[in-house]
Amino acid sequence: MPWLYLPAYFLGGAFLANAIPHVVSGMTGRAFQSPFATPSGEGLSSSTVNVLWGFANLVLCYLLVAEVGVFDGRNAAHAACFGFGMLAIGLFAARHFGRFHGGASPEPS
Repeated sequence: MPWLYLPAYFLGGAFLANAIPHVVSGMTGRAFQSPFATPSGEGLSSSTVNVLWGFANLVLCYLLVAEVGVFDGRNAAHAACFGFGMLAIGLFAARHFGRFHGGASPEPS
């Protein structure tokens, strides 16, 4: 069933989008939230931990996209699932981390 590959491509996009802020923060020497901080996902982890966590996300993206099925970026369903995975984790991260970095929408009064 070819459609069974689509969830893997969605997750691959999510892992790629999650890798970007961790690798960039780590490479610029800044601490950033990670699952290994205390409290998990809210506290700050070192730049080294973030580079390693970002790299792990890149590996997972590769495994899900390159090794599951035959990903074709010109196939609309494949590209859409990958893109929606990136969008979904991007919106989640914007809302979650915006609380800590001033990017969240203000609460209505």
